[in-house]
Amino acid sequence: MDSKERLIQIKEGSGMNWKELSAYFQIPYRTIQDWERGNRKMPEYVLRLMEYKLRMEKLID
Repeated sequence: MDSKERLIQIKEGSGMNWKELSAYFQIPYRTIQDWERGNRKMPEYVLRLMEYKLRMEKLID
């Protein structure tokens, strides 16, 4: 599974939309859009940190 698919799974698992996710992580909305569309490659460590934070705050399983 690539980072784009994992990002979408994280979003869906958290119950947030893209705007809420960008505000939660303080990442520009446009950057998240580019990652989701595949226009830019998301750094793997950012994806792992996002997933870790959501798991620690019990927002995803």
